[in-house]
Amino acid sequence: MSAAAAAANSSSSNSSTETNAVTRPTPPSRYESQKRRDWNTFGQYLKNHRPPLALSRCSGAHVLEFLRYLDQFGKTKVHSPACPFFGHPHPPAPCPCPLRQAWGSLDALIGRLRAAFEENGGQPEANPFGARAVRLYLREVREMQAKARGIAYEKKKRKRPPPIAATAPPPAAISPLQVSDLNSTNPNSGLHGHVVGSSEAGDSLLMIPLPVLN
Repeated sequence: MSAAAAAANSSSSNSSTETNAVTRPTPPSRYESQKRRDWNTFGQYLKNHRPPLALSRCSGAHVLEFLRYLDQFGKTKVHSPACPFFGHPHPPAPCPCPLRQAWGSLDALIGRLRAAFEENGGQPEANPFGARAVRLYLREVREMQAKARGIAYEKKKRKRPPPIAATAPPPAAISPLQVSDLNSTNPNSGLHGHVVGSSEAGDSLLMIPLPVLN
């Protein structure tokens, strides 16, 4: 009885382990987790807006206000044109220039919020994060920070697949030539030679003269 009970317990334990392994949800990826946090942050910003703003009435102008609001939490030093370190990628000393959100962080944030807006029922044509004003603002921030920090922002180029080498067509089949030895094609001519011609009937023959042996 003890052996049977142990086997039953082992079987039930194995089945419960398999059930837990099957029903255990897959943890979200890092991108999905960050997108969810960004969406919640934007929703909280709309609630704290004065007056409170509904998502359906949100426009590109409100997205720009949100991006400027985030600048106070930035950690990237952006030098002003009057700063002696303007355009210096590695300033040798501190300066009073303000900290801002880096362009790369803002660009990635807008991409995540744009996807989250449509995933939460928003229409693509009414997506405020894809508004033209938002794209122009990001472009201005990129150019301004590139000059102020002395860093060139370049988009990564997609690697093109190597071109497929063209294969040369197979050579055309050449019909074998028929070579005939004629000791004397014309007894009166005194010429000896080989006559080379095609194996097909009706083709002309070509006579190659050979030196006459006296």
